[in-house]
Amino acid sequence: MSSEAALTILLVDDDDVAAESVVRSLQRANLGLPVVWAEDGAVALDILRGRDPMRRAPRPRVVLLDLNMPRMDGFEFLRELRSDALLREDVVFVLTTSDIDTDRARAYHENVAGYMVKASVGPQFSRLAGLLASYRHAVALP
Repeated sequence: MSSEAALTILLVDDDDVAAESVVRSLQRANLGLPVVWAEDGAVALDILRGRDPMRRAPRPRVVLLDLNMPRMDGFEFLRELRSDALLREDVVFVLTTSDIDTDRARAYHENVAGYMVKASVGPQFSRLAGLLASYRHAVALP
């Protein structure tokens, strides 16, 4: 398997415009990573647990998570993810509009790998792209 196919991104965001922006940014970074989009935390859990008939996010994977979503928000998703023995080790980066310190602290308490405010995604996204590229190479299968 090539390194380009060795890492999947699961994008969890209810805002289709924001999700499309993230996908375009990933494409501009030329990472060659497949992106699976889930419109909220409940859908994302179904995908991760193999219960979605159309979408899959095989391991290794990284979850890019919005916090403010209807039905199941990012914190509810994180609690459920971290309490599931099969999913608790998944790598999660938060991409959110919330710049509130308490949200940041809550997210890090749930062992997220990073926290990025969407308003500043432009300058920070290159760092995230670099981290994803490094992680992709670290988990690449021969």
